[in-house]
This record gives sequence, C-alpha cells and structure tokens, in this order.
Amino acid sequence: MRSVLLGRTVEQVVVAPEGNTRRRPLLLLLHGRSSAPDDLDSHELHDALKRLGKKAPIVVLVNGGDHSYYHDRRDGKWGSYVVREVIPTVVRRYHADRHRVAIGGFSMGGFGALDIARLHPGRFCAVGGHSAALWDSGGETPAGAYDDAEDFAHHDVIGAARSNPRLYGGTKAWLDVGTEDPFLHADTELAGLLRGVTFHVWPGVHGPSYWWPHLDDYLRFYSSALRDC
Repeated sequence: MRSVLLGRTVEQVVVAPEGNTRRRPLLLLLHGRSSAPDDLDSHELHDALKRLGKKAPIVVLVNGGDHSYYHDRRDGKWGSYVVREVIPTVVRRYHADRHRVAIGGFSMGGFGALDIARLHPGRFCAVGGHSAALWDSGGETPAGAYDDAEDFAHHDVIGAARSNPRLYGGTKAWLDVGTEDPFLHADTELAGLLRGVTFHVWPGVHGPSYWWPHLDDYLRFYSSALRDC
C-alpha cells in the first residue's frame, strides 16, 4: 500500500480465512525490531488460526520498518499510519468490520500496540503486548528506539499508567513475558500499574521459541474480545 503519512510504499501481509471475509473482525499484529511482517507469517500462526475455525479474524501483519517502534516520529508518522491508513485499507479491500479491531504485538510491536491503543482510546476491542519492549527511562533505551528524551516522554507507556491505572478503559488488555526475558521487570511493573489487565509470566526467553507455543492463548484472547466487542 502507498502510505501518504510515511511517504513510501509499505508492504503488509494479510492472513485471511477461507471463504467470505465480509464483516470479519480484524486483528493487527506488529512485529519486532530488525524484523518484518513475513517473520510472523509462520506455520504456527496459520495452524492456530485454523484451530479457531469460524471464530478466526482477518490477521494483518503490519509493517513497522526496522526500528520505528510504531510511533509518530521524525522519519514518519508510524503510529498514525497504522490507524489512519492500514486499518481503512484492509477494511476496504476485505470488507471487514471496521468497528471490531484488536491490536497486539511482539517486542517492539508489543510496545507499539500498547502505545497506539492508549493514544486512540475506544478504537480497539483488545490490546496485547507479548514480551513488550518497555523501559522506565529514556536512558535505558537502545539507539534508534526514540528520537530524543522528549520523544520518549511522549510515548512513555509505563509513565502514562502511573498517572492513569485505567489507561485502556473498556479495552481488554493482555500482557505476557518470559521468565528469562530482559523486559520481565518492566512488563511486570506495567501489569502491576494497570487495572483489569490479564498478565502471564511463562518460562522462556525473548523470541519465537517463547511466543509460538502461546499463539493459541493469544488468539483465543483476541477472538473472545472481538466477539464480545
């Protein structure tokens, strides 16, 4: 798709159920740093969607570039493009239900999903962060994650949760992280600040070897939230 907000053509991956997609709900999944939508387009994802059967949503594997962290910044309005361009494009092409949309992500994408959902209250039926890349301060972040200290402060999800434990309102929220994940402390801190979040700590590290075995758990959460939305 041609993105006006990013000023470039950006490829997405859509995994659509067989048959009629009209009025199907949407699930946006956001990939990690130095990754791409194709890296999420796994046999494990397809198998998990097949197990959902008629409850399966249309899944959009959203392109976030190498290290956009899915937020509006100097090199492009990455957060706005997800909401204002990706969602409408998929709704139009697949005749999906524009009101029933969930967003989740892995690592960088987990942060992006949490940040986008908080900045667009009421837009999503559910939000999920799977090993979300979170930090307590800008000084802890890797090069390229944010433009500067002001950029970090504007997109500080943990700081926002300290100020407002009901950050996501009626949006169903999920967090999970592995016991050997470098983001265990930050993700646990966020879960402790938020009201009404589903939180899991399971054995594992930071990567697909941890995420793929839990895809059924993730998709059941999103599917249930989309159904009840």
